[in-house]
Amino acid sequence: MNDKWNAFLNKEIIAEPTNHGVLSGKTFALKDVFDVKGHTASAGNPYWLHTHEQASDHAEAVKSLLASGAKLTGVTHTDELMYGLNGENFHYGTPLHPINHNRIPGGSSSGSAVAVAAGLVDFAIGTDTGGSIRIPASYCGVYGFRPTHGSLSVKGLIPLAPSFDTVGFMAKDINTMLDVASVLFASQATAPSFENVVGVNNLFELTDEEACKKVEVLLEDHAVSYKNLQLSYKLSECMEAFRTLQGIEIWRAHGEWIKRYNPTFGPDVAERFEWASTLKEEDMSDAKQIRDTITKELTHLLDGQTILVLPTAPGVAPLKNAVGPELQNRRLYTLQMTCLAGLAGLPQLTIPAGYVNQLPVGLSVIAGRNQDQQLVKWVQAWMGSKERVSLKE
Repeated sequence: MNDKWNAFLNKEIIAEPTNHGVLSGKTFALKDVFDVKGHTASAGNPYWLHTHEQASDHAEAVKSLLASGAKLTGVTHTDELMYGLNGENFHYGTPLHPINHNRIPGGSSSGSAVAVAAGLVDFAIGTDTGGSIRIPASYCGVYGFRPTHGSLSVKGLIPLAPSFDTVGFMAKDINTMLDVASVLFASQATAPSFENVVGVNNLFELTDEEACKKVEVLLEDHAVSYKNLQLSYKLSECMEAFRTLQGIEIWRAHGEWIKRYNPTFGPDVAERFEWASTLKEEDMSDAKQIRDTITKELTHLLDGQTILVLPTAPGVAPLKNAVGPELQNRRLYTLQMTCLAGLAGLPQLTIPAGYVNQLPVGLSVIAGRNQDQQLVKWVQAWMGSKERVSLKE
């Protein structure tokens, strides 16, 4: 495999299928945070690699895919310890955006998104805690799925923030997404398709004008309108609650290792870990209240017949090596757009919506808990059908 995209950290980590199944003949790439027997995941950081042992077994997700006929053909790059949304790695470099090499691919599942977009594999596995599949999938123009929290085993996965961490996947076409979903959610009950589609005006307001128009055109083509979803808290408050809870969990997961080994991080990741180290347990109470309220409200709304539509990201992929307040504001806007599914533990699928100045933008759909396979099936029908979808108030 000629990896001119720098998508892979190690193309020599290969695992053959252990059985035949729906994924026979398909290849997949794996984010460098999962156990592969006989190898050590680096989590995007050489200090982590040198202070941890080889895995004695495959991660559970890897086992499931191999048992369904898929072949693992390499391990892909990630932001350091998955704590980023850009895909720029201080130690290992940045995977090339598949369309414009001056743009970031998005992170932290950067290599997985690029491997799929460049056609190096049929699908790829990543993780999503705060948007780490949804954002690179949107930037690179592929489908990306964050599942219901807890629906897929995280055994054999390096944690970031356990109450938000999920195992997800990406592909260039919706049929492959459905094949992977049928394997990973084989035990999940199916249900009738969704009838109601609700949009979130507030999130469209965070989106760049041209990207917003592109998403709106896709919705208009399918006769989907949207209204202002009134939540008890502002999106900025939801985002701050998410960041606080995530930061506390991150320091719980990695603080002792950082203090023991004093690893070198890239400046942006180092700054985030430093901030996380200052958070106190008492900071959690208000954040937990917001999380509980938002979860109840979204659970009530997404009742099995209703789904939520929203732009995936504020716009197209930003330029590489950007610094300063503009980049920080873009990160905060992005987290406002991704935090709802994270706080409530909901499944979210990002769909390629089109292009702005030859760069991809994504549209997302969110369903209720444990409606993962149903959501992917609905999108397959929606994207492939000329039938008109209406909003029922």
